[in-house]
Amino acid sequence: MANSFIANLFGRSPVRPLQKHIQEAAACARELVPFIEAVLRSDWDAASAARGRIVAREQSADDLKKDVRLNLPDNLWMPVARADLLDLLMIQDRVANTAKDVSGIVIGRRMAFPPEVGDVLMKLVRRCVDAVDQAERSVHELDELFETGFRGAEVELVEEMISQLDAIEDDTDQLQAEVRAALFVREKDLPPVDVVFMYQAIEWIGEVGDYAQRVGSRLQRLLAR
Repeated sequence: MANSFIANLFGRSPVRPLQKHIQEAAACARELVPFIEAVLRSDWDAASAARGRIVAREQSADDLKKDVRLNLPDNLWMPVARADLLDLLMIQDRVANTAKDVSGIVIGRRMAFPPEVGDVLMKLVRRCVDAVDQAERSVHELDELFETGFRGAEVELVEEMISQLDAIEDDTDQLQAEVRAALFVREKDLPPVDVVFMYQAIEWIGEVGDYAQRVGSRLQRLLAR
C-alpha cells in the first residue's frame, strides 16, 4: 500500500490503521476461547488471566480507534466516503467491546454453567471466533481494493469472503439456539438470577459473531458504492 496511488496522494494510508484495529479486535475476541474453557473447568486463576488479556487487547483496540478517527483523511478524492470507513471502524470496535463485556459478566458472577451446556457453548464460542477471523481476513483485502479502485477480480474475491462470513454467522445463530435449549432443560435446577445472567452471557457471545458479520456488511456497502 505504501507505493499505491492513494498513499502517495494523501501521505497516510486510510486502510492500514483499520487493518491494525481489526487485528487487535480479533485478537481480543480469540481470547474468549481460553477464557470460557477456564470458566467451564472452574479454573478462575486461568479465567482471570484470560480476562486480563481481553481487557488489554480491548484497550489497545480503543487506542487504535482514536488514532484512526484523528488521522483518517477527509478528502473528496478518496475512493470511498470517510463516513463509511468510520462506520466500519465502529463495528470492528464492537467486536472487542462485546468480548470484554462477555468476560466481565461471566467472571464477575463466577458463572457455573451446567455440564450439559459446556460442549455446545464452546462450539458457539469457537464459531463466533471463526466469524471474527473471516471478518479480519476480509478487511485485510481493503488495501487491494484501494489499489484496484474497487474493481475487477478483487471485488469478486471479497464478495466471496463476505458470503462465507454470512454462512459462518448463520452457524452461530443455530448454535446459540442450541445453547439456549440446553440451558432451558436445566434452568429449573439453577438459581433464577444465575439463569438470567447466563442467558445474557450467551446473547453477548452470539453478538461477537453478529458484529463480525456486520463488518462484512459494511464492506459490502463499500463495494456497492
